[in-house]
Amino acid sequence: MRPRSAPASDALVRATLSKARTENFPVAPSFLPRAWREGLMAVYGYARLVDDIGDGDLAPGGHDAVLLGLEPAAADHPLTMLDAFEADLMRVFGAADGPPRHPLLQALRPVVRDHGLTPEPFLGLIEANRQDQRVARYETYGELLGYCELSANPVGRLVLSLTGTSTPERIRRSDAVCTALQIVEHVQDVAEDLGRDRIYLPAEDMRRYRVTGTDLKAPTANASVRSLIAFEAERARDLLDEGTPLVGSVHGRLRLLLAGFVGGGRAALRAVSDAGFDVLPGPPKPTKHCLLREVAAVLRTAPRKG
Repeated sequence: MRPRSAPASDALVRATLSKARTENFPVAPSFLPRAWREGLMAVYGYARLVDDIGDGDLAPGGHDAVLLGLEPAAADHPLTMLDAFEADLMRVFGAADGPPRHPLLQALRPVVRDHGLTPEPFLGLIEANRQDQRVARYETYGELLGYCELSANPVGRLVLSLTGTSTPERIRRSDAVCTALQIVEHVQDVAEDLGRDRIYLPAEDMRRYRVTGTDLKAPTANASVRSLIAFEAERARDLLDEGTPLVGSVHGRLRLLLAGFVGGGRAALRAVSDAGFDVLPGPPKPTKHCLLREVAAVLRTAPRKG
């Protein structure tokens, strides 16, 4: 198998990292110290690529598969790719068969070393995407929270580790924020997820609001769907409120970054509300002005500690 050229690998990395611009929150804004920005982008690149593998959104041509030592056709088999990606992750943590092969994992290696990061949060993200291959529906809200524990919460914990601010209380608040952001994304992306035959709206809630899978396939939401989306959005808002004291527990530029996460979630919920909770035509997205307004509100209201 012929190794992929450096320019092709660089293009893959740029394409993956460029998706940071589409997120509901700022990933690594320029006001942060350079070391933090580099660490956050390395973690984002890892998390984004894991999700792209699980969602079948890899670049065409099978280049990522080749970088992981597989045939190009393996890119069409998420579980095979996730297994290979996990093996490459363990090379970041010193596996005996050499250094990591994928450039996004090569970029992660010095970040792991410099900050003493452990494999667990990274493995959680892989397991979440394995779960996406096996589980397409969630019966209860509790089951969905269990999924978010794997798919979202590890990212917040990594941010705290990268900035040297991890404590049990901050982890608890961070988990609330990250779970909220995941639910916000599920609310926004109902139509996109359904295109992959996934529904992240708990089945018990769908029955409560008398919403069927057929209702979710409509071009616009009926009153029942809108009520369901409003209910799930309120749950996300409550979680954001629970996590907001995290912002007040830190200082300086980290405080602004975390306010960006919380404010980004609130701005996305505002966009959903402004759309009348009709998310079926496509994900409602907040304006930059709305985002800045919500971030400012978080900074004003987050209780300060220490």
